[in-house]
Amino acid sequence: MGDVVLGEVSWERMIRAVEKVRERLLRAAGALAAAGVPYAVVGGNAVAAWVSRVDEAAVRNTQDVDLLLRRSDLTRAALALAAAGFVHRHVAGIDLFLDGPEAKARDAVHVVFAEEKVRPEYLAETPSVDESESGEQFRLLKLDALVRMKLTSFRRKDQMHLYDLIDVGLIDRDWLDRLPPELAPRLQELFDNPE
Repeated sequence: MGDVVLGEVSWERMIRAVEKVRERLLRAAGALAAAGVPYAVVGGNAVAAWVSRVDEAAVRNTQDVDLLLRRSDLTRAALALAAAGFVHRHVAGIDLFLDGPEAKARDAVHVVFAEEKVRPEYLAETPSVDESESGEQFRLLKLDALVRMKLTSFRRKDQMHLYDLIDVGLIDRDWLDRLPPELAPRLQELFDNPE
């Protein structure tokens, strides 16, 4: 394992890792809501929120906090998040908010801009922040929009998130007719290769 330094095996460390992500998400969402900045939780936390509505035991933990924002709201969002202890950085074309001045990129809120392509080669733009719904503690991207985002990115972790949604019955083959024609073949690929 080279120069890797291992800590003790500890339930507390594992639980704390999950709690830190949850706390970061809630603090960021609360700051944006208090400032009246439209946003939606996306990414692995959005998938976990949807999966938990069906089967809590099927929820997969994530280290990321991803938020969908309008580019025009970035300055307002930066002010709101700074007041909550986050530090704005623009690194390699990505806007993120570190959870304090000494934090690593893993300890950050990552911004995805609404109604834009994340990468030029992507098949579709991200959804609007209006394609979200209010939850008890944060705004959550609606399932249709989340599925489109995951099919657009279609990295291995996006595929795993889609399998999670399929496994709990949130997505089935009827979705093939609901999707834009450029995204439907990707979902078909997952149904054809369930392993």
